Amino acid sequence: MAHESQVKHLHVTYNNIHNLIRKCIPQIAADFNPDLMVAIGGGGFFPARVMRTFLREITTNKTLQIQAIGLSLYEPVEGVGEDKIGEQVIRTQWLGADAGRMLVGKRVLIVDEVDDTRKTLSYALTELRNDVEAELLNRPEAEREALRAATRFGIFVVHNKNKPKLAELPEGISYYAGQEVEDVWLDYPWESTNIEEHDRLAALDVQNAANTTSQ
Repeated sequence: MAHESQVKHLHVTYNNIHNLIRKCIPQIAADFNPDLMVAIGGGGFFPARVMRTFLREITTNKTLQIQAIGLSLYEPVEGVGEDKIGEQVIRTQWLGADAGRMLVGKRVLIVDEVDDTRKTLSYALTELRNDVEAELLNRPEAEREALRAATRFGIFVVHNKNKPKLAELPEGISYYAGQEVEDVWLDYPWESTNIEEHDRLAALDVQNAANTTSQ
């Protein structure tokens, strides 16, 4: 990856994320209406929590749960202060030994902040589906097909980068993105140690984009 100073940045505020999620909620509630959300840490935590509030307002699922998994694709570049894309996804946290039992027969929405290379999302989806298949082996054979059909997976990301992906999603996966963006470096507020400066830079990003559009 190029040095960070050569990459175009886009600063995203908490309000930006909140409103992008709010915009998507009617479609997600109507088309998917999840029984369970699985947040990919750490970028999926805040979006999942905001989404839960909105979904509980407009659906009958008042006990909607959020479970967390930890995956890492990015590796630190020594002495540079930035990250590079790693060769493989590393699992740092999972749902536990009863993951399949938790998922089977449910509509499960995987939540993350950004769809960049899609490698992490593809890994999460594949492994969660494997957990379901392992659980189905413990169920009576006569019930398996019905339970498999009842188990659905969807994906929500705050931002989808319009760029070639390293993985494709299987057919039948519901996919939602709050905003389509170009291949920029997204600076999220939870990564900032100075939120006032972060918000100032976000306002400048908006101003610069407006100036570019008007030219």
